[in-house]
Amino acid sequence: MTSWTELEQQCKSCTACRLCEKRHNVVFGVGDPQAKVMFIGEGPGEQEDLQGEPFVGRAGQLLDKMLFAVDLDRKTNVYITNIVKCRPPMNRDPQDDEQESCIGYLREQTRRIRPKIIVTLGRIAGMKLIKPDLRITREHGEWIERKGVWMMPMLHPAALLRNPSQTEGAFRDFLILRDKINEVCPEVYHRQ
Repeated sequence: MTSWTELEQQCKSCTACRLCEKRHNVVFGVGDPQAKVMFIGEGPGEQEDLQGEPFVGRAGQLLDKMLFAVDLDRKTNVYITNIVKCRPPMNRDPQDDEQESCIGYLREQTRRIRPKIIVTLGRIAGMKLIKPDLRITREHGEWIERKGVWMMPMLHPAALLRNPSQTEGAFRDFLILRDKINEVCPEVYHRQ
């Protein structure tokens, strides 16, 4: 059995798909590897590829503000990662074979973290992890329970930047998340 550090190093040296060819950095994840709340996006963008951390561009800044509004923080009480760990060219959607090449790392991260809540950010992550026919604009903010883990799709912060009229609904989803945290894992808010 490998350690968390060894898993991260294996991921960072991965060449299983073509996304490795143009990457600057593998974006493994950020946050508490023992978090009870896990956020999963689709893949890194330009700033994430350059900095090696998920959600650090404009969309990440918006995500941080929404996390802060419900007393969550990327460094202390959540874990944030993506399905694919390398940036797809021109920020296109990660293709099915790329997702399959990388999904083992996400499964292992999830197995080790053992979150009680998983939030998928955007259509691609929701379709891959919750259900293939997910309609993100209709189903965001709705809970599904699977094997003791509560899962909810949310709108991707980048989509909110493109369509600010959806921000109110997205913020409501964060309030729904806060309520679920208080219900199933209140220790998230009571850590020293």
